Amino acid sequence: MNEELQMAFDEAEELMDKTISHLNSELTKIRAGKANPMMLETVMVDYYGSMTKLGQVANINTPDAKTLSVQPWEKAMLEPIATAIINSNLGLNPMDNGEMLIINIPMLTEERRKELAKKARAEGEHAKVSVRNARKDANDYIKSAAIDGLSEDMAKSAELTIQELTKKYNTIVDEVIAKKESDIMTV
Repeated sequence: MNEELQMAFDEAEELMDKTISHLNSELTKIRAGKANPMMLETVMVDYYGSMTKLGQVANINTPDAKTLSVQPWEKAMLEPIATAIINSNLGLNPMDNGEMLIINIPMLTEERRKELAKKARAEGEHAKVSVRNARKDANDYIKSAAIDGLSEDMAKSAELTIQELTKKYNTIVDEVIAKKESDIMTV
């Protein structure tokens, strides 16, 4: 029975780890006023009739903190890439210099910073809901194991272990969100 409980703990921890990974990937999409190649990760380009990620048809670099440069591997792709970036609703306007696209990242206003911080907090809440769902799944498994013969003491101990795991991951979520908010609010 202990192996089954350990499996429930491991599964809950794995789900919580995935939640933190997902949170981090979602937060990279929220720009903090600094140029970051990850900002363009969701841009899809029409590459000879098939929709392809921008990173697969061009190099994306940050020459400085306020600029992104997109160097396509084929010059013919400059126009489709520029169109894809404009249509991606990221609020970015690429400039074509004949060789590459240069994107100046606009400074964030105080109001926009507060909006982005609010969005980051919302992502944090989604992550906490996922952590709680993992806790609920593990607790449901423990309750069914208790019905199948797990002692009451072991069930209570297992639920406490799951609760400690939940607290740990909620603390990690809070730390990640606090760091992102700090990045966003720093001018």
